[in-house]
Amino acid sequence: MPELRVHAGRHYAIQFHYALPDDAWCVELSEAVPAPAAWAEIPSAETHLPGVAFLVAVIPDEDPDLEPTVHIHSRDEHVIPYKIMRWFMEHVAGQVERCRIGFEQGEPEAVE
Repeated sequence: MPELRVHAGRHYAIQFHYALPDDAWCVELSEAVPAPAAWAEIPSAETHLPGVAFLVAVIPDEDPDLEPTVHIHSRDEHVIPYKIMRWFMEHVAGQVERCRIGFEQGEPEAVE
């Protein structure tokens, strides 16, 4: 389930997924896009959905020697407000911590 936040009238989304080829968790930041108009009639439906990710943190959970990295995916310029960048990096730091705890316990750690 993505986490959504509004800042200065713009909607942002963070979502997690596991990348099997990389043996890593990914934390993605995107600008959120409006949900389909048909969803307006559904109680408690999201009003926005994650768009195309422009920042992706890759956090390996199988090899403790691999460092987390942040990838920038964009052909267009994106201005990321400081509060949104901090919000994203707090999620990244939390996932890194969960993976490191998993390393110490001898098992890969899933996202909360």
